[in-house]
Amino acid sequence: YVEIKHGRICQLAFLGQITTRAGFHLPGDIDLAGNSFDSFPNGFAAIGGPDSIPGAGTGQILFFIGFLELLVMKDSANGAAPGEFVGDFRNGYIDFGWDSFDEETKLTKRAVELNQGRAAMMGILGLMVHEQLGGSVPIVGEL
Repeated sequence: YVEIKHGRICQLAFLGQITTRAGFHLPGDIDLAGNSFDSFPNGFAAIGGPDSIPGAGTGQILFFIGFLELLVMKDSANGAAPGEFVGDFRNGYIDFGWDSFDEETKLTKRAVELNQGRAAMMGILGLMVHEQLGGSVPIVGEL
């Protein structure tokens, strides 16, 4: 369960790291002061650097993550109705065609997700280490 959840988080983190470093940012302003999303640095510097997101913004992000963790993304171990398998966060209403697959296909898709999550964990760890060491990484560029 924990490995699946961390794998999903790392997949999002890796994708976020790559897309923001490629120059893709949300349009508009992040706050009422007129700061745009692309005015903040990428990576660790966005959280703790001199030009980082204000503390209230970081607090909102952490609050939202906590809200999702405690109230929305419940697994049967946390008191939700039991799903088909560990990490089944459909909560009874999100399906996307999962029920139409046979058992072998479901098992294969769960194994693929687990392996991609493991690869994403290594990928985001590598990007974070390279960012702290400095230098250039292929495709990503200067860190």
